[in-house]
Amino acid sequence: MKIQGVEGMTVEQVHFEVQRGARFVFFQYCISALVMTFRRPSDVYLIRAEENAVVKGLPFTFLTLLLGWWGIPWGPIYSVQSLITNLGGGKNVTAEIMASFSSPASSAPPINPV
Repeated sequence: MKIQGVEGMTVEQVHFEVQRGARFVFFQYCISALVMTFRRPSDVYLIRAEENAVVKGLPFTFLTLLLGWWGIPWGPIYSVQSLITNLGGGKNVTAEIMASFSSPASSAPPINPV
């Protein structure tokens, strides 16, 4: 899993940002081709307190609006679910990400995206 927005940050800096109101989210996108529909998550993004998560998710929202509807029957269903997630600011996974930072394996100073 790749985390966007934490490049070069230490674990302490990430904790500080989260205490200030930052959160980790992922967005969803949907792509359809007649009878096949794929709904996939984006990378995880660090959304700082002063940033707008809906704006960060716009590329995935536009991709879904353009390519998500065309598969029957799951295209419209997955598209609506993806749009609800993205327009709601993404799926919040802050607790899971912070728990992984607290594990002994994450004691390295800089956080390297995978």
